[in-house]
Amino acid sequence: MAKATKKQALGRGLSALLKDPENDIKSAEDKNADKVVGNIVELDIESIEVNPFQPRTNFNEESLRELASSIRELGVIQPITVRKLAFNKYQLVSGERRFRASKLIGLETIPAYIRIANDQESLEMALVENIQRQDLDPIEIALSYQRLIDEIQLTQEQMSERVGKKRSTIANYLRLLKLDPIIQTGMRDGFISMGHGRAMVNIESQIDQLEVYEKIISNKLSVRATEQLVKNLNTEASPTSQSAPIEVPKHIKKGVKEFSEYFGHKIDVKVSKNGSGKITIPFHSEEDFNRIKKLVQRAK
Repeated sequence: MAKATKKQALGRGLSALLKDPENDIKSAEDKNADKVVGNIVELDIESIEVNPFQPRTNFNEESLRELASSIRELGVIQPITVRKLAFNKYQLVSGERRFRASKLIGLETIPAYIRIANDQESLEMALVENIQRQDLDPIEIALSYQRLIDEIQLTQEQMSERVGKKRSTIANYLRLLKLDPIIQTGMRDGFISMGHGRAMVNIESQIDQLEVYEKIISNKLSVRATEQLVKNLNTEASPTSQSAPIEVPKHIKKGVKEFSEYFGHKIDVKVSKNGSGKITIPFHSEEDFNRIKKLVQRAK
């Protein structure tokens, strides 16, 4: 009879194999229950709230639908982890994709581990679990590392031990946060790779970073080509190259003067040895920027 029951449970996820949670779960006051309370239990989804400390903010809708379809067929294979807040009230610690996908298909219960943790432990658990996922973008990982530093006060050495990554790897992720926010968004959306980002971190000026970013996108530059582009840019901007400035041709000077009069600002111009150059239009406030924007639109 036991075999028949086990066979019927196959293909229905963990819920088919679980015992009555009221019989299995221990109280938080029970001996040796300071970390994990009980075994895997089936909890009402409505009794679980999402974790405000969840470091992940970007959930791919298509991926969630695929996971939901899998859960509909096979059930929830891996339990979520929650912490108990009050009677019949829990907070998600890890497994938010499984939780969201289960709600998406209208499940009323979900298998879970119940853990005792304070706010700081809950945040650290969520961050570490998040970092160890395989489908995160580099910026999401970098932000998780930064939160471990800012909110848990972990050093890079301590993080290295917690997540099993080399300290140099952690440092490389953290450096990505020096990139302009537009570039960070591009990396999150998959327009550029972490390799591209690591190359652009070596550019001090965010204006120059954005110029290189635009060239990567428009010319579909490889990481190696990007590294060479950044190297050339930094060579041009080095003190040695700046000590012998290129003379701006007279016709360009005349054009820049006309620009300056039109925009009501002194326009900066740089010319390189190969004849290419760069014009910079400064603005002093958001109102000034909008004024310049209107002038540009009017000139079209």
